[in-house]
Amino acid sequence: MINKKVESVLNAQINKEFYSAYLYLAMSAFFDQSGLYGFAHWTKVQAREEVEHGMIIFDYIIDRNGTVDLQQINVPEKNFENPLQVFNKIYEHEKSVTESIECVASMSEEECDLATRNFINWYIAEQVEEESNVMDVISKLKMFEDNKAALYLFDKELMQREYKSHSYNK
Repeated sequence: MINKKVESVLNAQINKEFYSAYLYLAMSAFFDQSGLYGFAHWTKVQAREEVEHGMIIFDYIIDRNGTVDLQQINVPEKNFENPLQVFNKIYEHEKSVTESIECVASMSEEECDLATRNFINWYIAEQVEEESNVMDVISKLKMFEDNKAALYLFDKELMQREYKSHSYNK
């Protein structure tokens, strides 16, 4: 049986993962409407990953004989200016998700729920990768500045991103 305090923070994390998916979909719509279909694709793939991250936690709570308590998902921001601004927002958002995951890890340790502490390690590593990937995009966008040809080619590159499914291994 899962610790109730840990169960509560995991339920909050499910909400954050689903909110992240909404946010990425809002960003994807902006990119689609801007004609940046590679950027739109990248953010759609990211949205799918976020839903999957939430579902992995969902399944984990069930497997630990806990109770999933889904909460209302906030409306994401939807006013964006340009790709660099969007990716700066993504980076700030991912840093907040990292902080939240680290709080789950800390709470798990405090409550001596070592199964959850072990479970959450994958998320910690995933967040390092998420932040790094976003910083790579930001670095390139800063390098391109207003070079539309470079942005066009980078948009084509982002279209190549493939969705990789993850699962909770029991």
